[in-house]
Amino acid sequence: MEGCKPLTNTVLPIQELKAGLKTGQRLLGLDIGSKTIGLALSDTTLTIATPMETIRRTKFKNDVARLQEIVSAQDVGGFVLGWPVNMDGSEGPRCQSTMAFSRNLAEKIALPQALWDERLSTSAVERTLIEADRSRARRKELVDKMAASYILQGALHAL
Repeated sequence: MEGCKPLTNTVLPIQELKAGLKTGQRLLGLDIGSKTIGLALSDTTLTIATPMETIRRTKFKNDVARLQEIVSAQDVGGFVLGWPVNMDGSEGPRCQSTMAFSRNLAEKIALPQALWDERLSTSAVERTLIEADRSRARRKELVDKMAASYILQGALHAL
């Protein structure tokens, strides 16, 4: 996370994010892509991540409005954003777009965020869906929210 300069008061290490949650609050995992945002929600004990939905990206204000609805309805206390580093650990253009999304999100929804390494999340989910004999169309429909769940579950395991 060195190159993209995260907002230090908004983007926290996962342990600090957890420490700031009130009892019963959930975490919302986001797999941020250029066309979609996959969402996953933790349970109130921060043990299990469940795929939730996929937002088809339109305007940022529409995306944030949907996130705000979820935050309110589900008592979300923080976000876990997939951090798309390259396989060698370096940061590429996708890290910059994720950090821009993070900054813009922080301006609209005042909740702490953690970044979580998302390397191989999509390929792991794709492999699972292929093994489950899902059609290509069904995989396309499921992959983003399942990748968000994979990312969030990794962060929950670290807690």
